[in-house]
Amino acid sequence: MLDAGRKRLSLARTSIPSQWVLLLLLSVIFTIPLYYIHLPAAVLIGPMLAAMVLAVHDAHLPIPAMPFLLAQGAVGCMVACSLQLSVFVQVLHEGPLFLGGVLCVIMVCTLIGFYLARRNILPGTTALWGSSPGAATAMTLMSESYGADMRLVAFMQYMRAAFVAMAAAVVARMEGGSHVPSAEPAQDWFPPIAWIPFSETMAIIVIGVWLARLFRLSAGAFMIPLALATVPQDMGLLTIELPPWLLVAGYGVLGWGIGIRFTRATLRYASRVFPYVIQAVGLMILTCGLMALLLARVAHVSLLTAYLATSPGGEDTVAIIAATTPGVDMPFVMAMQTVRFVLVLFTGPFLARVLSRWVV
Repeated sequence: MLDAGRKRLSLARTSIPSQWVLLLLLSVIFTIPLYYIHLPAAVLIGPMLAAMVLAVHDAHLPIPAMPFLLAQGAVGCMVACSLQLSVFVQVLHEGPLFLGGVLCVIMVCTLIGFYLARRNILPGTTALWGSSPGAATAMTLMSESYGADMRLVAFMQYMRAAFVAMAAAVVARMEGGSHVPSAEPAQDWFPPIAWIPFSETMAIIVIGVWLARLFRLSAGAFMIPLALATVPQDMGLLTIELPPWLLVAGYGVLGWGIGIRFTRATLRYASRVFPYVIQAVGLMILTCGLMALLLARVAHVSLLTAYLATSPGGEDTVAIIAATTPGVDMPFVMAMQTVRFVLVLFTGPFLARVLSRWVV
């Protein structure tokens, strides 16, 4: 087949089983190096890149809707694990300081997204969803239900997550010295399963997805399991059991579902706006760094603590750095990160809908 006068590989006539084998193989090839360089969401980005490669070479592998929705439900339960209601005690203790810092980060990132949308650098509400500070997977999954281009949202969100994580690690090494870890603890991919909690978790996912389909709720496959699991697990009435292998499979399905939607036109568009996305991410990091200087003085915490608290995303990386670097106030950092995560999660759709009225 010819494309712009040159021969290119086409998978249009390749059998479906062969395409699946190729997709699995490429997913492993892409994921392993990304995982070992500790790229955030490597187990989602690797399969997404693999699916993108096949998609732009005419592969036809539509991801079935039910596995994609169940994977969203699994992510919803995973997010519920990180929402410890006890952190809000810290928020109440600090009061306006916490809310002020959180709202400033959200406002800066939202304004940057609004500028990108207003200048038509990214289409419609895509820039607004793509610039949200944190909750990258959640924002990507929810964005399509609200009219944004999920592919470009994923491109912007994971680009931001990667750069923010690297910036946080660099600052931590500069401030915290050689104690900053170069690797995460070894992962046990197949631990023993507690079957009763596992069954309860699966029931929440299935019921949540069923309710989402029944009532046709936007992003319901993600939000309903999240809502059903958060309070019971925090009160000790529910233990969420999500084995690592299951999460990897779920992230892989999500990555395939996003990546397979890419086209050559989408990739060309992404490459064209890449410099603007890098500038936007750099501006987010710089502005949040300046806010950290002010927060450190007002809250009487170390500069590294303030920087990690205001870091716009990469919560997992921030948690690891905060927990393993001497002198960091871990409760302060995670309380501010958690509050921002919750606010972004529940106000993101509203902000995107309101600001989209002023996007020409």
